[in-house]
Order: sequence, then C-alpha cells, then structure tokens
Amino acid sequence: MTALLLIPFVLSACSGVQSGEQGPPETKQPEVKKPYTMFVFAQSVTEEEFNERFKTALERKFPHITFRYSAGGKGASITDLVAQGDIPDIIRTDVPTLQTGYLDLGLGQDLTSFVQTHKYDLNRFVPSFIQELTEAAPAGELYGLPVPPYYPMVLYYNKDLFDKFGVTYPKDGMPWEDLVAKARQLSRTDGGVPYRGFSMNYLSVLRDNPFSLPILDPKADQLSASDKWKTIFDHYLRLYALPNNKIETVRANETNAFAKGNVAMQIDSYSIAAVNKAPKDANWDMAAYPLMEGAPKVTGQRGPAYWSLTKQSKHQDEAFQVIMQMLSDEIQMSDSMKGAPTTLVNPSIQAALGKEHPVYRTKNMKAISYFPPASYAKKRDRGLKDVPLATQQSLLGDAFLQTARGQVDVNTALRELGDKLKLELDKEKNK
Repeated sequence: MTALLLIPFVLSACSGVQSGEQGPPETKQPEVKKPYTMFVFAQSVTEEEFNERFKTALERKFPHITFRYSAGGKGASITDLVAQGDIPDIIRTDVPTLQTGYLDLGLGQDLTSFVQTHKYDLNRFVPSFIQELTEAAPAGELYGLPVPPYYPMVLYYNKDLFDKFGVTYPKDGMPWEDLVAKARQLSRTDGGVPYRGFSMNYLSVLRDNPFSLPILDPKADQLSASDKWKTIFDHYLRLYALPNNKIETVRANETNAFAKGNVAMQIDSYSIAAVNKAPKDANWDMAAYPLMEGAPKVTGQRGPAYWSLTKQSKHQDEAFQVIMQMLSDEIQMSDSMKGAPTTLVNPSIQAALGKEHPVYRTKNMKAISYFPPASYAKKRDRGLKDVPLATQQSLLGDAFLQTARGQVDVNTALRELGDKLKLELDKEKNK
C-alpha cells in the first residue's frame, strides 16, 4: 500500500513538475483560414478607386481573401451577373435603385442580425442616412450601411469675376436676397462679352431642396405640396428673370455653364469631382447654400450609396466584417482628407475634409457643413405604387425649364406636372 501511495510522487518527480504546479502551457496554434475569393461589385466606381480606398487595408486585415472587383459595364451589369449566376458577395446599392437593382433581382439580405452579432454601432452614422434606407425598404429592413461620399449642395463662385466687377464675395449663411442682388450685379455685358450672375444644376438642386420636399406625394397619387413647389420655383425664377441671365435651353449646358468661365455663381452638389465643374485656371471658391425664405437652416443634400450583402453569398459573416472595415474610422478619415464627405458623425473626421487634397485644402470647406444636412424626402407609403425617381426628376426638371424659359406660368407647369405623374402611376399600376 505504501508503494502505491508513492507512485504519484514518483511520476511527478520523473516529469520534472513539483506537486501543486502545472506543466508548461500548451502553445495555441494560430487558426489557419482557408483561402477563397470574395466578389465585390460597385456600379460605375472604377477599380482604381476601389483599390486606392479599400483594397490595401482589406488585404492586410483579411490575408486569406482574394478580392475580385467589378465596376459593371457592357455585359457585366448586376442584371447580367445575376443572369449568369455570377453573384457578388458585396454590392454597392443606393436608395433610388434599391428596388430595381437589388431587391427585384432577389439579392436582398437584411443586415440586422449581423449588426446584433457583431454589436455594431449604427449611431456612428448620420441618422438620416440609416433612416432613409430603412424607410425605403419594404418592411423596414436594413439593407446596407452608408459609404462616403454624400453630396451636399453648395454655392460655387468665380472670384475673378467678383473682383473684375467689384462685387463682394458670397458669405456662408447669407440670405436669398443677397444671392439675387449679387447675381443682378454680375449679369451684364462687358467689352462685348456676356456674363451671367447665376446658373444651377436644376435637376439636382430641385430634387435635393432644403424643404426635403418629395416630388410625388407620400400618401396620395398626386404632386406633393404644390404650394411649396411653387415657392421653390419662384425663388429660382427670380434669378433667371434677371436681365442677361437667361437659362440655357439644354439641361446639360446649364449644368456645365459655370465651367465656361463667364458665370459668376452656380448652385450644385459638392463632390470630389467638382473641380471639373470649375473654370480652368480660375480663382474660385465655395459658400454655404444660401438661406431660402421659409426653409429650415439646412443644406440640401443627396444621400450616399450603401454597402450591401447578397443573400446568395457563401461568406456572409466575413463579408459583413469586410464592410465594417471599409467603413472604419481609419478609412473614412483617409476618404475625408482626400475630399469625400464622411457618412459618420465623428467631428474630427468631418473637420479633416479636403486637408490632403491639392485643390480643396485651399478652399472654404466649412461651407459644406456650415448647416446640417437636410433630412431625406419622405418615401411613398408602403403598399402604394411608386414612379421611379429618375422619371419623377426628369418630369420636374422639364416643368422648371418651361417656366424659366417663359413658356408657361408656374401654376400651369405644376398642374401639368401633377397630371404627368398620375399617368406614370397608371402605367405602374397596369404592369
């Protein structure tokens, strides 16, 4: 019996471990993840941009994943890819095409469960960007997370023309009357050369108005709040009624008028590519969107696009982690410094806008966030037929152009717009 009692001690002594001590900890081998390819699709966003903004950071964090990317193109649209059975894991969506370019194709994947699993904080984002997407979804689903940039409205101005004619520069937060007064002073002919005081990208400006006014009524089959649309039209028509400031008869020409160098001011959306809208070699800058009488103190804006999953993806959880990385503070700070407005509420990232951009670091970038972004325009109530936003915008733009050219009065234009919207709704109902 004594011999038996000694056995544990002998074994411990032989193993070099004293009684009451533990052996050396086992070395845990790092998990080796099986390599695979993840397919990312973003219509019209070049592969060069994707690589510059995201790919390096993604490959560093996910070394086992090879990222395949497509920007679409002929024979490679998302519709083509779905038909071919070549479905991406991640797709870039937006609100206007959420239904036709994502849900109707059977790709929709609600992200709510992934947000819960990863305890992902949606409060990082500008609230309206999340709210607009969930309101646009059939049952309030979260079909994506907002990716920079978004597109706030700003007032571009040509400082050379202001200097030439001795007019003071526009200021952030100036009232609409000041905009009209400056446009009047700058609409003239000098040395046989015509100069215009004002132009605008009216399709975007009307859609992204500071009242957040939708075109089609959210609850009824009619034009939304025609009295408010009349107010908006009247504000801009005052500018186009000025002598020597006639609107271009072709929409694209009016949108591109500022770049010609003989237009003093233009309202349009801000974007990284906005430098291409400015006159070449001109001394230009930006001011905040002027305050329209009766409107809230906000900046009209077009919301961002979204990173979304597809329900066909075999790597959904890791694809969600990839989206998390693409929307990280680190990448959004880099985006902001290069000139892309962040979708986050982080003030330091907002303040960094354009700091590393060769042009924008010299501009009044505070104009973009001088007022908070306007809320999104309310969507149609669920269950009501809708007209594609692109169609609504086109009809609205045509109505404005007719009034600005003096072909019809505002009341007639808006009444006819309402009739055309009803015809489009009838088409949707009969499909």
